[in-house]
Amino acid sequence: MTGPSTVDGLPAAVLWDMDGTLLDSEKLWDIPLGEFSRKLGAPLAESTRTAMIGSNVPTSMRLLYAGAGVVPTDDDITAAVDWVRARMLELFETRLVFRPGAPEALRAVRATGLPVALVTSTERVLTEVALDTIGRHHFDVIVCGDEVDGRNKPLPDPYLRAAELLGVDPTACLAVEDSLTGTAAAVAAGCTVLVVPCEVDVEPGPRRVLRDSLVGLDEALLRDLVTAGWQDRVP
Repeated sequence: MTGPSTVDGLPAAVLWDMDGTLLDSEKLWDIPLGEFSRKLGAPLAESTRTAMIGSNVPTSMRLLYAGAGVVPTDDDITAAVDWVRARMLELFETRLVFRPGAPEALRAVRATGLPVALVTSTERVLTEVALDTIGRHHFDVIVCGDEVDGRNKPLPDPYLRAAELLGVDPTACLAVEDSLTGTAAAVAAGCTVLVVPCEVDVEPGPRRVLRDSLVGLDEALLRDLVTAGWQDRVP
């Protein structure tokens, strides 16, 4: 089957998600989100936390307030975002760890010479701290959650923006995601998606290739993923 143009059978670019994909950081987000929910007088429900995965902080705080049965003002949301951001800065500076296989996968992708982007719902100020752990040299472009005019995942805009900055066709790109929200965004942008679930299951679907981990992600596997991801495209 013929797919979008590639570079020698490889994707035109690789677009990485961050939280839950490269970093085992969703568990860190549990800490301030749970603490703030208790400040509102209610424990953080599992269903509410699950709905937050892959979204940006303002959206998560609205979900948190709704789960606690509290109607916030705009000022409440702003203050909550500031509180969670400050708490996460502390955690990002001291407790970030990679997901299994992530450092090796980053190096293998970089070695192909393909354009590479980081596409995250996390704000720039936190992402910059995380990059001290991940390594900025792995990416040509970084698109953060506060840089897409509020059109965050699951909308396709973050991935479309990354492809635009790299000068590539998004339908020829491979995105790497862990969540339902992020996968929906990448699929909507036209990408093939390598899905490595972390905190929540992601069901099979069009242009999705599921794996248990990033272990073994190399140039040969990238070629296989391109082929597998195009099998359900309309020729």
